[in-house]
Amino acid sequence: MPKILRRERLVPNIHVLEVEAPEVAAKAQAGQFVMVMPDERGERIPLTIADWDRKAGSVTVVFMMVGTTSHKLAGLKAGDEIPVFVGPLGKPAEVGSYGSVLCAGGCFGIAAIHPIARAMKEAGNKVTVLIDVKASYLLYWEDKLRKVSDRFLVSARDPHFSSKEYVPHKVRSLLDGPDKPGRVVAIGCTYLMSSVSEATRAAGVRTMVALNPIMVDGTGMCGACRCTVGGKPKFACVDGPEFDGHAVDWGEVFFRRKSYVEDEMKSLCVWERGRLGPESVEEVPQGV
Repeated sequence: MPKILRRERLVPNIHVLEVEAPEVAAKAQAGQFVMVMPDERGERIPLTIADWDRKAGSVTVVFMMVGTTSHKLAGLKAGDEIPVFVGPLGKPAEVGSYGSVLCAGGCFGIAAIHPIARAMKEAGNKVTVLIDVKASYLLYWEDKLRKVSDRFLVSARDPHFSSKEYVPHKVRSLLDGPDKPGRVVAIGCTYLMSSVSEATRAAGVRTMVALNPIMVDGTGMCGACRCTVGGKPKFACVDGPEFDGHAVDWGEVFFRRKSYVEDEMKSLCVWERGRLGPESVEEVPQGV
């Protein structure tokens, strides 16, 4: 089974997981993802590939600790093995010569935007990386992102940073500037991606987003990751995960993302109580 090489907390609720997976590392491309399962009784979840080392045969993913599965992943340590680490899955990100490219990321998307920014830079583009954080202590991978960009900007409501503009306002400012981007890429929470897409719509700048709907198998068989793009049904796992943000039905994405919130909360409660001991499990309300 795939072996964990490193698992560390980067900032509160954000963890990095480096896995020995030579077959995945050999074929990974910017924008693709892997399906991960923390143990034999766990669920499969998609995690965007944040980096890889083909020579060492390792793949790095960064995730936010939210539900039961991500809590289990956050409890792993170097030397542990996991039953499932499948990939690379999904279509690679569109990479071309656009002149100037804006890569916006927030939360787990700060890491997910890294390979795309690197690929855009290698393609000869002038790359601006725009990171959204609520506070300075939530910023990570700054050094890695500075290495693959020509300009590094942060949008935060924190006196530590000079910019106090929210991401969509900062995006509009850049679109009105002398170095208008010819392509925008946004990865992060649904709100960030939708707001960036709306900020670029009037300017007509093609904006690509990496949708992260619920997935089960990640190969197009279950249909759980269905979304509507350009008025047509798409599956994020095989048709994406990258789509034109101006064509995405964001109302549907927001709705479907909320489908299992209550179940996820109950699952986490049961798991936490089970982890604390049998007496805590007995206290779980009937039907949970």
